[in-house]
Formats: sequence, structure tokens, C-alpha cells
Amino acid sequence: MFSKSKSSEPASTGATDKKPAAPASSPAAAKPATDFKAAAPKPKPPASILSADLHITGNLKTSGDIQVEGQVDGDIRAHLLTVGEGATVRGEVIADDVVINGHIIGRVRGLKVRLTSTAQVEGDIIHKTIAIESGAHFEGSVQRQDDPLSAAGGKKAAPKPAES
Repeated sequence: MFSKSKSSEPASTGATDKKPAAPASSPAAAKPATDFKAAAPKPKPPASILSADLHITGNLKTSGDIQVEGQVDGDIRAHLLTVGEGATVRGEVIADDVVINGHIIGRVRGLKVRLTSTAQVEGDIIHKTIAIESGAHFEGSVQRQDDPLSAAGGKKAAPKPAES
């Protein structure tokens, strides 16, 4: 009996030492990992893809990302806009990041604008930073502004004082 008691006592003491340590570290470790995992997917929503056989007439506006592979006749406003190699956009483009592989007929406004070697742009580009790869076709003017996106909003603000 003493041997069972002695075995139980050290086992209990060892188990008691292990039990508080294990539960205390498990919930603490689980909460930050769960919080971190929950926060990671929120800032990166999936991009909307407009397929090559799609023709849209009208304006598009989103706070997310758009990838155009078809044809859009209208203005586009997005966070990230990617114009595919076979795509055509006829209208003004306003985005934080603009990557042009295809054809744009109209003004481009962006913090970062990139024309790849297959890009064709007919219109003015207003940007903070720009990259034009060799082989890109561009007809228009280029203007650097610290905040090219707010300049688009400035045009809308002009009629308000006239109404007052």
C-alpha cells in the first residue's frame, strides 16, 4: 500500500505540476494564433475577374481588385486594376495600382502605374510612380502628382461652390 501511495503521490505532484502548465500555455498560445489567422484573410479579398468573352457597357466601382480580360466601355475605379493582354477599356481608369497588359483608350490615374511590353495606352497618365517596359505603346502625356487619386475628386468638388 505504501508503494501505491508513494507512486500516487509523486504522480499526483508531477501531474499537478504538468496540468497547470499545459492548460495555461495552450489557451494563451491558441488565442494569438487564432487572432492572427482571423486577421490575415480580411485584408486580401479575391479579385473580380471579367472574362475574355464579357463586354460591359457602364462604370465599375469597387474597393477591391479587378482583372479585366474582356471589353469595358466605361470608367473603372478600383484598388488594383489589371488589364489583360487581350482586354480593351474605353474610359477613365482610377486605381491605387494599375497594371496594363492590354489596350486602354482614356485617362489613367494611379499611385503606381505599370505598362508592360504588350500595353497600348491612348490617353493621359497621371501617376505618383510609373514604369514603362520596352515595347509598350503609349500616346498621350504623362504627369506626376503626389496624390493623383484626389485630383479626380477635385473635379467633382468644383461644381459645388458654383451651386452655393
